[in-house]
Amino acid sequence: MILRHITIDAADPYELAQFWSTVTGWPVADGDVPGDDEVLVVAPSPVPGLLFIAVPEGKSVKNRVHLDWGPTERSRDEEVERILSLGGTIYEDHRLPDGRGWVTMKDPEGNEFCVERSEAERAG
Repeated sequence: MILRHITIDAADPYELAQFWSTVTGWPVADGDVPGDDEVLVVAPSPVPGLLFIAVPEGKSVKNRVHLDWGPTERSRDEEVERILSLGGTIYEDHRLPDGRGWVTMKDPEGNEFCVERSEAERAG
């Protein structure tokens, strides 16, 4: 078996896919346009894509599953600031004085995700 997509409910799949496309640097699938009920952010193989699907109800409780992201080109703190500038928000800040820890954030529709330290920060 292979994990093809991580599916996320959305009020506006295209807008949320645009946010995540900008965050990840991965493209929205060819042919996906505003108003579509399903929009795919295409990840590099073998990583599963992010599939956003329209649902009528809004998010009402904490996610039972969330994504943990490790920056590859920036530090954790630089990545958090970049995501804030794109419309994300900080939900819980778990950064420690010694530099360890992570930040739990929310995307524009309130889905939680974490930004961890980069590999370079963990190695150093």
